[in-house]
Amino acid sequence: MISNFITWALKNRIIVLLIAAGVIAYGIFSVKNTPVDAIPDLSENQVIIFTEWMGRNPQIIEDQITYPLVSNLQGIPKVKNIRANSMFGMSFVFVIFEDDTDIYWARTRVLERLNYAQRLLPEGITPTLGPDGTGLGHVFWYTLDAPGYDLGELRALQDWYVRFGLQTVEGVSEVASFGGFQKQYQVVVDPLKLNYYGIPLMDVSDKIKANNNDVGGRKFEQSDMGYIIRGLGYIKSIKEIEDISLKTVNSIPVRIKDVASVQMGGELRLGIIDENGEGEKVGGIVVMRYGENAKDVIKRVKDKLKDVEKGLPLGVKFKIDYDRSGLIDATIGTLSEAVTEEIITVAIVLLIFLLHVRSALVVAITIPISVLIAFIMMSWFGITSNIMSLAGVALAVGDLVDAGIVMVENAMKSVSGELD
Repeated sequence: MISNFITWALKNRIIVLLIAAGVIAYGIFSVKNTPVDAIPDLSENQVIIFTEWMGRNPQIIEDQITYPLVSNLQGIPKVKNIRANSMFGMSFVFVIFEDDTDIYWARTRVLERLNYAQRLLPEGITPTLGPDGTGLGHVFWYTLDAPGYDLGELRALQDWYVRFGLQTVEGVSEVASFGGFQKQYQVVVDPLKLNYYGIPLMDVSDKIKANNNDVGGRKFEQSDMGYIIRGLGYIKSIKEIEDISLKTVNSIPVRIKDVASVQMGGELRLGIIDENGEGEKVGGIVVMRYGENAKDVIKRVKDKLKDVEKGLPLGVKFKIDYDRSGLIDATIGTLSEAVTEEIITVAIVLLIFLLHVRSALVVAITIPISVLIAFIMMSWFGITSNIMSLAGVALAVGDLVDAGIVMVENAMKSVSGELD
């Protein structure tokens, strides 16, 4: 069979060349479209459910949030395992699916169950799904280099400007902010004054919520003109909170400032971000979406950073702390260098020992074509180009070269024997 195939190939050289050209073209297309990353993603196929209920201890979180969620998520198709973790104010549920499960199908199934399970949770508690990324999705880290700026101002700039700009980049699942202080209005209540006026603590919270809201009215017509009536209620300053009325005592309103002090502060932090011992920093982590090309995503993020930087305040600049594209380029460069060296070495060895240029070209040409075929297979089976897969290709090229040299040498000997 092999001899017949070789005979057919020798008699139909044009067809063989056309097939080789098609393989080369398809291989180049596969190289350009195969997702590239530095590290193989071996993380589990999982969907993360995050629920926040601040101020509650881990046991309450476990009993009222984690357990109802885990018990109602049982029975989802293609689920291998469900893990959970309860901590102060937060609950995490990890739904592990089988490896061949489509991640977005899995997320849809989990959402279906959450719609049912939410009725078992405390009022006002809404579980949310984590980003559609993996543990290796942290492809780009940056900080805001801004000498002289307050950490609270930088965190507000990151949360309300930079993060929104980067989240529009194609292939980005989430931009997670870190460092600094998240500004908030803090109402420090005096319990003795509350007791004196007979005001429950929940009334203070409810009154603040009710006053931090815009309301709509009807259309009012006067003198052939139409006016839209609305109430402005969003809180914009500390004084507006202090003037909120809680109740009336002897026709005198009791305001927030009569029972509490209001200040601007930062949210409670569980840690800080320090850079090289030079002090705290504010920045963000770009999380790549599942199955995206890491190199392309990083390139798009860098291009977007240039546009976002134009709108930053004077003296604020981006500083890149982690960029995986450098490692990706080094990995690709290693493969390219190895393949080039092997082609040159094989050609020289064959020329020296066989003294035949065409025979050396036969083996040299098979090396890049074989690499292109490998990329075609990687594209078909959904394997990314990473340090492991490219290293395997480089090692396989060595075995291919050995076989090619042996075959060409035997062919040369056979041809020489027949000619003799």
